[in-house]
Amino acid sequence: MTVSAIVVSHGHAVELERLLPALAPQVDEIVVVANVERSVGAVPPGTRVIENETPRSLAANINRSVAATSGELVVTANPDTVPEPDAVPVLGSFMDRHPRCGIAGPAMRYPDGRWQPSRRRFPTVWGTVVRRTPLRLLYPPFERQRSHYLLDERPEEPVPADWLLGAFLLMRRSMLDELGGWDGGFRHYGEDIDLCYRAARAGWERWYVPAAVVRHDYAAVIDHRFLTRHTLWHAQSMLRFVRKHPDRLRAL
Repeated sequence: MTVSAIVVSHGHAVELERLLPALAPQVDEIVVVANVERSVGAVPPGTRVIENETPRSLAANINRSVAATSGELVVTANPDTVPEPDAVPVLGSFMDRHPRCGIAGPAMRYPDGRWQPSRRRFPTVWGTVVRRTPLRLLYPPFERQRSHYLLDERPEEPVPADWLLGAFLLMRRSMLDELGGWDGGFRHYGEDIDLCYRAARAGWERWYVPAAVVRHDYAAVIDHRFLTRHTLWHAQSMLRFVRKHPDRLRAL
């Protein structure tokens, strides 16, 4: 199956110098969105660059790029990721064998090689409040919410997932068409959870495929600082998620 790659850059020219050469040999086409000026430097031959006149949300940029590509599968990659040489082919081969797999995610690792919890359970209201407020100092999430992050599971074979961290995902175009793409109303954060939740409700499977490995320099800004604009964006996103999916209110 053919694979299109989408990368949205918001001032990440340096990161793209590492990502694009690693990604290009694994896909059939790459589209890079320059969400702000001077956010894209030199790119591999054949890479297309879309320059925005005004910044858009991540989800809106992904939708725009999906419409500009033609691959049967679409990979979205954050600029701070670097896939191992066979990451995309491994994910694509798995999806080829599992026609109801709409989203496949790799094993994520920090740049130093440590495992990163990218496969997670759908969030609950109380768990989100704890993680995104100073309550996390009293109830450390990696101690009190191990089941949310699935910290006690290190599968070596593919396993189903509720949702997967959106930093690097391989998606089936037919699923995106059916769902109407990503929800551009999410300014930042939560759009990956929403996509996986809508996919689940529509009967599409989400799989974690650990044989595919991607390095991810995960900043996790909102995990380290409170009362920033990122915290506000996350709160807005979670409110949008709950308004769209009020059934999650029952999962306190």
